[in-house]
Amino acid sequence: MEGIIYKIVFYLFAVLTVGSALVVVTSRNIVHSAFALLFTFFGVAGLYVFLSADFLAATQVLIYVGGILVLILFGVMLTRKVFDVKIFSGAGQVFPAAVGVAVIFFLLATVIVKTPWHLVGERAMEPTTAEIGKLLMTDFLLPFEVASVVLLAALVGAVILIRKEVRPPKVD
Repeated sequence: MEGIIYKIVFYLFAVLTVGSALVVVTSRNIVHSAFALLFTFFGVAGLYVFLSADFLAATQVLIYVGGILVLILFGVMLTRKVFDVKIFSGAGQVFPAAVGVAVIFFLLATVIVKTPWHLVGERAMEPTTAEIGKLLMTDFLLPFEVASVVLLAALVGAVILIRKEVRPPKVD
């Protein structure tokens, strides 16, 4: 019985993720697309939980849902006349996109079918955050610190780029 419940919940998350992702790319209203993106991010976080990737699931919710999506929604909501903007243009992009999607789908399906998948027994659900933290503070400390310095430099650069230059008044 427990296995059936897991499968039902997994398929609910999969349908939520794929369905809301379709709404994101097919909606003509940017606000609807932004809100559908919220459900897509939550669905992906739920799928991470099923993969025993609790750290990735928490990161997905905190960073994407809590940060990036809220930033997008504020940007969309605070922009004037955004409700009148139609993001779909009938400039002949549908056919090339459909061909590209069909080719990628065929390639992925071919790889999935022809790959010899080796099945192993089910793993026990256990937390991964302690192991990730230990690795970040031991084996991967240098790349972790380099990434933090690069992000800090990008932040300082962004502040320098957007600030107004204040010039002292001319003295005659």
